[in-house]
Amino acid sequence: MARQFTKGFKRSALTVALGICFAGSVSAQSSVGSIFGETAPGGKVTILNVDNGVTREITAGSDGKFTFPQLAPGRYTVTSAQGSRDVQVRVGTGTPVSFTTPTGGGATNLGAVTVVGEAAFNPIDVSSVESTTIFSAEQIQQLPVARDITNVALLAPGTVKGDTGFGNLASFGGSSVAENGYYINGFDVTNIHRFTSYASMPFSAIAEQQVKTGGYGAEFGRSLGGVINIVTKRGTNEWHGGVSAIYSPSSWRERGKDVLTRNAAQVEANPLDKYYAYRSQNESDDLTFNLWGSGPLIKDRLFFFALAEGRRETDDVYRRTTSTSTKNTKPHGMVKLDWNITDNHLLEFTGISNRDYDETVDYSNHDLYDGAHGDESARYEVQNGGEVYIGKYTGYLTDTFTVSAMAGKLKSLNNAQFPASLPGAECNAVYDSRGPNANVTNHLGCWNESQLQIRDPDAGPDFDERKAYRLDAEWQLGDHRLRFGYDHEKFTSFQAGLTYSGTNDYYRYFTANSGVVNGVAVPVGTEYVRLRHFVSSTGSYDIINTAAYVEDNWQATPNLMLYLGARLESFENKNDLGQTFIEADKQFGPRLGFAWDVNGDSSFKVFGNAGRYFIPVASNTNIRASAVEGITNQFFTFTGIDPTTGEPIALGTQLGPTQINGSTVAPDPRTVATRNLDPMYQDEFILGFQKQLSANWTVGLRGIMRKVRNGMDDYCSNQAFIDWANDNGHPDFAPDDGVGTDMASCFVMNPGKDVELSIDLDNTGNLTEVTVPASYFGLPEYSRSYHAVEFFFERAKADNWYLQGSYTYAKSRGNAEGYVNSTLEQGDAGLTQDFDHRLFEDGAYGYLPNDRRHTLKLFGSYQISDDWRVGANFLIQSGRPVNCNGFIPLDDLGNDEGTLFSYSASSFYCINEQGVTTLGHRGDRGRTPWSRTFDASLAWTPKFGPGQLTIQLDVFNLLNSQTVTEYNETGEVNRAAPTRDPDFLNEQNFLTPRSARLTVAYEF
Repeated sequence: MARQFTKGFKRSALTVALGICFAGSVSAQSSVGSIFGETAPGGKVTILNVDNGVTREITAGSDGKFTFPQLAPGRYTVTSAQGSRDVQVRVGTGTPVSFTTPTGGGATNLGAVTVVGEAAFNPIDVSSVESTTIFSAEQIQQLPVARDITNVALLAPGTVKGDTGFGNLASFGGSSVAENGYYINGFDVTNIHRFTSYASMPFSAIAEQQVKTGGYGAEFGRSLGGVINIVTKRGTNEWHGGVSAIYSPSSWRERGKDVLTRNAAQVEANPLDKYYAYRSQNESDDLTFNLWGSGPLIKDRLFFFALAEGRRETDDVYRRTTSTSTKNTKPHGMVKLDWNITDNHLLEFTGISNRDYDETVDYSNHDLYDGAHGDESARYEVQNGGEVYIGKYTGYLTDTFTVSAMAGKLKSLNNAQFPASLPGAECNAVYDSRGPNANVTNHLGCWNESQLQIRDPDAGPDFDERKAYRLDAEWQLGDHRLRFGYDHEKFTSFQAGLTYSGTNDYYRYFTANSGVVNGVAVPVGTEYVRLRHFVSSTGSYDIINTAAYVEDNWQATPNLMLYLGARLESFENKNDLGQTFIEADKQFGPRLGFAWDVNGDSSFKVFGNAGRYFIPVASNTNIRASAVEGITNQFFTFTGIDPTTGEPIALGTQLGPTQINGSTVAPDPRTVATRNLDPMYQDEFILGFQKQLSANWTVGLRGIMRKVRNGMDDYCSNQAFIDWANDNGHPDFAPDDGVGTDMASCFVMNPGKDVELSIDLDNTGNLTEVTVPASYFGLPEYSRSYHAVEFFFERAKADNWYLQGSYTYAKSRGNAEGYVNSTLEQGDAGLTQDFDHRLFEDGAYGYLPNDRRHTLKLFGSYQISDDWRVGANFLIQSGRPVNCNGFIPLDDLGNDEGTLFSYSASSFYCINEQGVTTLGHRGDRGRTPWSRTFDASLAWTPKFGPGQLTIQLDVFNLLNSQTVTEYNETGEVNRAAPTRDPDFLNEQNFLTPRSARLTVAYEF
């Protein structure tokens, strides 16, 4: 029969096809899908890739079952002696086809199945135990959604938007935003420096985006949250091309919301100094051009897809007395080559350029909050991103055995500044915070405010690099589909050492508002200066991660598929000398699941899975824990201020002791991590069902439980070791004796468990391996749990419209958020301050920052006529917990007092309105309000010449809702003289104001 691929699809035929009994199941390899089904026993089955002409033929088994694994997403024709079927293969999805007539009341003979255009993105797939959602490029285009993969992922059930301090990232199932995995064409592009970025690509080159929110198989690992899996567009036997322009001007954006300060004394001192948050004058213009083409270089054999993306992005940000203007015009691009050497041997290559050049100009010396650029203080360029190269081979060696091999490289600059040194680098940094608000800073002296820290002049730019390869195989053995593989990656982070500007003397002036400075009583109103020094070292740091997996998709009965998988992972972290300081071998992660086709016709599926997931140690841990990094703080009275340099003319009496945090010598690798360290891992359990209500409607419900079974973080205190040494007859132990075998300033541990570490036990210069019981540290075990019920539904496209959505009820509780701390916007993956000392865990258990109790999502589109279309995206969500953060009390802490003095107001001890420090608990200040956003689009899509013209207007936050998303949770300021912050619980961030985007595209 003739093949048809137009808009819409015949759901009834596809749904019945899904009900056929089969041996195959969803192909887990991250950039492909599969076709499986039944025909006459021993019969020949042929598939033709309609797009590129590849043909394969296999012989069905004695039971008539057949599987075509490792197929590129696209359109296929499946043929046997009984007829032919046209189907669509999606990434990570198995597509069933049957040429038999079931007996015993099953589905009826379908004849030929026609898939018309966009097949169901998320049909009831009884072959899979995963929780996954797939979006095609066409579906994404029809929705008013921002052009980035995070915003697309946020359409899926169980995802919530993370804290703005980490950029635009999503939290999956209660995990932190730094625990997700990102893939492009099967290659892991997650930046594991901090896990808060990934290699980007031109958005218009995306063919499909798969969002895995849970239950993914043993092939996937190194993440506790979700997986975002991208498949790029590729060439076919038909020539195609297009141009587009996407414009989002500042004039189409509503102004951001300013917030007045509640510090009456500050405003009284200067009525113009009235803002706590100022953003109404900020401007942003984005213009993107795309030019693309694809087609056959050699028909049926060699194909290309190429896209060039030109951009002009400008931003102007205005602050209290400074402002910044940035412009990025660096083009991005992607090339995809596919070479069908034969029908059984395929090669593909993907190349991506994603480097950004932010031309930056900093301004200063203008009037308070005047929304204007003052004098130019610095001009420089910040470079990020780089290139990605991916090569892959697929070989169909027999009818039942397939192999694939992949190798890839990613290199990305990390905030590389050119020139590295700006004018004023010879001057010491000086700020003036005298007055009623210690948070206010005024620049003094000749130093360049754009350059508080100076890089090692002999070091090159900072970068991250991944080199990786993997081997996968698939073997069909009767009712068992076995998959197994191995992958290896080396991830390298290079980072230059830093000091403060000038001679590394950083001065900041304060006024003693409470009469105490660094534990010393002084008259109220006394002016004093803090002198701070900072030093870190230059180095290159490697991570070696390996994994092997095996999995069996076993069709135990005609209606029951059992999934059994196992993953074995190893992680190794090295310091800049190549010495291993963390090594975790043979971490075993079982994965189990089932999918029960209750009625035998895919109209009702019951499914479940259980799995254990590990995450590697970030390279940020290598840098922060194993390198030189130290800060010292001293407080002095002073005499006069030099009008040119801003420095004190003379230092007077030192107030209190010198506070030291960190080390000026590289720690011995044996002191950096406990020997019995186990990496962070999480167990997950999902049970649910999905049911077809009619030809077009499906609904589903699943319950989810996730629990971190073993957490990992750093500990930055010494008194526990002093107490243990004294109790065990080692009175000469000194953790910071200056001999050269001092303890590391922080070391990595599993909170709540015994510590096995090497220390200079008797102050002799020799390290001794000791075991210090957990009771000496007073830390609870790492705790994070997530419980949720997800109700999801879909109205497949018919009668010119479709609708999809979900409602999630969830609770996320524990004493740590995960790899980052959103409350403090601390992005040091795996090295948050949560377990630096036991006092930070006092009151820490409660509802976590990504806890959103209720989330309702609705999105869809309606084809008004052949040429007009509307789309909508609606979100209602409850608020996040709110805390009161203050300084931990330093009484009776012994050696730890000096170390902990420099910490910010970041514990659950907080000053109340009476000025008394009290212990609260996480989330005890209520929640942010419910938020509601509505996005809409209108598109005109007429035929124009040989192609199609699209003019589309998207409006985001159409009703311009300005709900508060974050409050200031800092309850007190100025550790040297703690006072209650008058702006505590003041509004800090809001929903993004209304904006609009115009897209004009022509494709042929």
